[in-house]
Amino acid sequence: MKYGTLAAGAASAAAVVALAVWVDATREGQSGGGVRVAPRDPAPSADGLRECVGVGPGGAAPDGGGGGSEDTPLYRTLARIGELAAGRHADVYTGLAVDEDRNAADVWRIPSAAFDTAVCGAAEKGVRVRLHTTDTNRTELDALAGRIGADMSRWDGAFQLREVGVDERGYVRVGVDDPDTARPLIEDEFGAGHIRVEHVEQARLD
Repeated sequence: MKYGTLAAGAASAAAVVALAVWVDATREGQSGGGVRVAPRDPAPSADGLRECVGVGPGGAAPDGGGGGSEDTPLYRTLARIGELAAGRHADVYTGLAVDEDRNAADVWRIPSAAFDTAVCGAAEKGVRVRLHTTDTNRTELDALAGRIGADMSRWDGAFQLREVGVDERGYVRVGVDDPDTARPLIEDEFGAGHIRVEHVEQARLD
C-alpha cells in the first residue's frame, strides 16, 4: 500500500512524499445521467472526523499539466486542494496525506466551513476526503520547525539534535538521540505545544 503527504503550495502532485495514514471504508457519491451533482456537505463521524466523496467531473489539473501517472482523479484532486491550501485558506490548512490504494485523501485543518466546502467541491467523482481537526496551521508549524532547526549543533554536549520536520497531522517532530534529556530543554526553549520529541538513529551515509 502506498501513502504520502502533500505540502501546501504545491500545484502539482509531484510534491508527494511518504507518510503512513489510514482511510476507512468508502461511501460512494453518485450522479445520475452524467449530470453534475453539487458536492454534499462533509458528514461528521462519531469521533468528530468529517468526510465527503467527490461528485465533480474530471478535467485538467489546475497548473495546466496532464498526462503520465499523475493525471488521475485523485492526483488532480490533490493539486486542487494544494491550490486552496496555498491561497485564501492558508490560515486554516495544516497538512494533506494521500492513500493511493483507496483513492482517498486526508486533510488536517483548523475547522472551517468555507474550507471544508471548497475541499469537497474540489474532489473529483469517487475521490474520498477525510477532514481532521487541528488547532494550528502549516505556516505556524513551518516557522516553529525553522526556529528549532536553525542551529542543529546548539545542544551539543547535552544531546544530539538529529532531525526536525513538520508532521502533516499538526505538530513538529524533533528527532534526537536522548529524548528524556532533550524534551525538557526543547520545551523550555520553544514551548510544549505542537512539539513531539522522539528518538531517531543517527543517519548514515552508505
